[in-house]
Amino acid sequence: MGEMGLKCKIRKVRYRSYRGEIGKVAPNVIDRNFVATSPNRKWATDVTQINIGSSKLYLSPILDMYNGEIISYNISDSPNLEQVYDMLDKAFKKFDNLDGLILHSDQGWQYQHFGYRKRLEERHIIQSMSRKGNCLDNSMMENFFGIMKSELLYAEKFESSKAFAKALEDYIEYYNNKRIKYRLKGKSPVEYRTLYQ
Repeated sequence: MGEMGLKCKIRKVRYRSYRGEIGKVAPNVIDRNFVATSPNRKWATDVTQINIGSSKLYLSPILDMYNGEIISYNISDSPNLEQVYDMLDKAFKKFDNLDGLILHSDQGWQYQHFGYRKRLEERHIIQSMSRKGNCLDNSMMENFFGIMKSELLYAEKFESSKAFAKALEDYIEYYNNKRIKYRLKGKSPVEYRTLYQ
């Protein structure tokens, strides 16, 4: 493009979730210790933007650090509190007791919101937050996004955001139940949890 004197008129704008005070809401309890000895002790969450043509989607999952399993997720055409609440509600419906669980995120505005923090507090869940602008502090979640995008988003051409959302549902089913990992002794996340719990 440079050699031909071509310039792009539409500038890509990256999604940035951070708004607010640095480190005022929750400490970095995880502190890059991503090892969990049993399920539902350490979870991670984040929101990533997915571009399908001119449409944007926002994926908000919860990942269990024990085995990398996606516990729940929500995909929406805008990043909002309802998306995060829906993701939490789906996860909470699966388990009777999550006392002492650590839920780690970045410092996105959703995770600083009173309603989000109250939902965690009501279930005795400990909130943990990455340091500002440090993606390595939430690298397990970032790693999932990278794998999903390379194996699904960039590997196929999607006609619509609806088509991607359906493919994502199938992909997460595959990721949890069939996709093996070296770290999990050659098992899928669900197989590993079932065999070694």
